[in-house]
Amino acid sequence: MVTGKGGTGKTTVAAALALALAAGGRRTLVVEVEGRQGLAQLFDTPPLPYEERRIASAPGGGEVRALAVDVEEALLEYLAMFYNLRSAGRALRRMGAVDFATTIAPGMRDVLLTGKVKEAVTRTRQGHRVYDAVVLDAPPTGRITRFLNVTAEVAGLAKVGPIKTQSDGVMAVLRSPQTAVHVVTLLEEMPVQETVDAVTELRAAHLPVGSVIVNMTRPPLLPEPALAAGRIDTGELRAGLAAAGLDAKLAPALAAEAVEHAERWRVEDDNRGTLIGLGLPTIELPFLAGPIDLGGLYELAELLRPEEVAA
Repeated sequence: MVTGKGGTGKTTVAAALALALAAGGRRTLVVEVEGRQGLAQLFDTPPLPYEERRIASAPGGGEVRALAVDVEEALLEYLAMFYNLRSAGRALRRMGAVDFATTIAPGMRDVLLTGKVKEAVTRTRQGHRVYDAVVLDAPPTGRITRFLNVTAEVAGLAKVGPIKTQSDGVMAVLRSPQTAVHVVTLLEEMPVQETVDAVTELRAAHLPVGSVIVNMTRPPLLPEPALAAGRIDTGELRAGLAAAGLDAKLAPALAAEAVEHAERWRVEDDNRGTLIGLGLPTIELPFLAGPIDLGGLYELAELLRPEEVAA
């Protein structure tokens, strides 16, 4: 599971992680549940249908498949699988009852989505798991715990029957050692605070937290003494500009830029310390200029080696 505050690049990280996990001849599935078709954009493919489709190859002969879960289709599939109501499901769709059902029981939507992921995780063929790994591009940190834990709440309401069985099965997978919730963040105050809150809530719900993935990091542009001091010797800067054949009048403006950079570096370092304090493995990914394309995903995948991502 990959979550993160909006704007942190969680979908990009989920896609790169799927590529990393597919390296060496493995097969992975990456799933999105928010209807944004973000994976199709990243992998430069047509909009994904409600079926598993191969979208990329990985080093060593592996492959990545993708699935965009449609709530309506998932409900019809659920009715057909557990109640043998495929034809009745089609009638319900024409009547608009599917929207009605997920509206009056909002938790049912998340149960269906997590149930589809659980089915992919546990599916076997000829005695072997179909996928070596399944990556979920999950909802943002603000609702990730509710999204994952609602199935347990539904299980508590339904004492017997298919819904109870399905919910218990989903929670068994979500709380098992084979699952990890990775949190994507930035070295900025709000994303870091949301990360802290999300990790606290996930732990309280007994959901397994994996790694903190710090996205879009940049190396410092000044030597550490200058960053630590937070000030620049303008006279020395004028002399340096003159020696380089540049206008010494630029010195005050450059000094102000340098001080601003040092202040930002200190804030980022403080935020980094807060994340380290969570006691989780931390992985930093670099900022890549321009829109992320398939080449960028492969570059990030190289930095997300499976053995370094806690699971």
